Amino acid sequence: MTSPDARNLQSRLLRLLPSVDEIVTRLKNDGANGSSDTALSDAVRKAIGIKRQLLLEQTNPGLPDATENASLCEQTLRDIVLDEAKQILSSNKQLGLKKVINATGIVLHTNLGRAPLSDAARSALNDVAQGYSNLEFDLNLGQRGSRGSDVESLLCRLTGAEAALVVNNNAAAVMFAIHTMANAAEVIVSRGELVEIGGSFRIPDIMRQSGAKLVETGTTNKTRISDYRNAITQDTALLLKAHTSNYRIIGFTEEASRGELSELGRETGIPTMEDLGSGSLLHTDGLPHEPTVTESIQAGIDVVTFSGDKLLGGPQAGIVVGKAVWVEKMKKHPLMRILRLDKLALAALEATLRAYLDPDAARTQIPTLQMLSTTREKLKKQAESLMNLMGENACSVLGARVEETSGMVGGGAMPLAELDSFAVTLSPQNSSAESLETRLRNATPPVVARIHEDKVILDLRCIREDEMNQLAVILNEFAK
Repeated sequence: MTSPDARNLQSRLLRLLPSVDEIVTRLKNDGANGSSDTALSDAVRKAIGIKRQLLLEQTNPGLPDATENASLCEQTLRDIVLDEAKQILSSNKQLGLKKVINATGIVLHTNLGRAPLSDAARSALNDVAQGYSNLEFDLNLGQRGSRGSDVESLLCRLTGAEAALVVNNNAAAVMFAIHTMANAAEVIVSRGELVEIGGSFRIPDIMRQSGAKLVETGTTNKTRISDYRNAITQDTALLLKAHTSNYRIIGFTEEASRGELSELGRETGIPTMEDLGSGSLLHTDGLPHEPTVTESIQAGIDVVTFSGDKLLGGPQAGIVVGKAVWVEKMKKHPLMRILRLDKLALAALEATLRAYLDPDAARTQIPTLQMLSTTREKLKKQAESLMNLMGENACSVLGARVEETSGMVGGGAMPLAELDSFAVTLSPQNSSAESLETRLRNATPPVVARIHEDKVILDLRCIREDEMNQLAVILNEFAK
């Protein structure tokens, strides 16, 4: 129980808490960071409330004796509340979603937002965000237009598909396509392709949500076209192929090809669909072959789905291309309004796709493609450049060295590909690697690195040139 003396002290301290107006005035005198009177008052009330709660909970408030030196105690409380209000005002202006420097060496890092956008995509997004746009207005006819028509035309041109549409992510695209093509009917898929990607996205779960019935065929490591044929019944509505983009089954394996599946579909009158996931439009030299969207369309697959923010290098989107009979049916479905893409993502996606009209330019203009193809020699020079920017003292204190390392494609793409790279490794003299990694994450901007063998690894592959100076400034500060 709280003693009477403690309760009396508590009451005296509570009475000494400053008024809202008093602290608001002091904040204004200090500049107040351009905040309105309402914002100032709200921050001060919250700060006073926090201190009041602490006084009610603490038996030892850590303040001067309120009886012997009330003036000093009151001044201390004012200063505490003022500092708290300033912190609240500052935190109110800080965004939770913020830019980070990716030093992990993982190009399509799902936790870090996957594909960074190109200059053209960011410019297009910014232009559309600033005001109004012709999102659903035909400027030539002066009447209501179709959302995403320009993007759809580009997708058809780049992939050879008859029709296209875009929704908010690939999981939505897969579910929507299966729902449209096989609602309440059977969908045959290989056991070796019942994939799960990040966030517990599983093909069987998506099928259940779409209303379709999953029919597994073949075995985990071997599924022949005869297995699909033998699984067909009068209730079969769709033959599904799912690209195992985030894992590989190697060794004693076999799978039905796209061409074989397409031929079986034409023979039986059953449509075919492929979830490509990663969504590559171009081959990347030096990396394992990744099936392109065009290859699936040319093989005769009726509907192909893939992501916008993986190997395509654009914003988050789910893309559907294929035969017009199915795509147009999806466009007219009530779900389309629920799943449709917003104007900002559409602007960024269109700019990304336009870069692919010139494949050579796309490889240099789209950050994902550029980072995947950066040579070891260039990465080594970048690592050496970072060391020079840090200077001898910082390099010595932080134990900085240039070392070979390897990264990953990430984003559930090319799981067996290792990206040979160079990194600046840090073995600090006065702290652990874990401590330094934590400080990097809490820097401005945050730096996300990885730890290997008690060293902080700063892989240069995903660090932009304009981020090099920022990173060097942060490291120099840590070396003081």
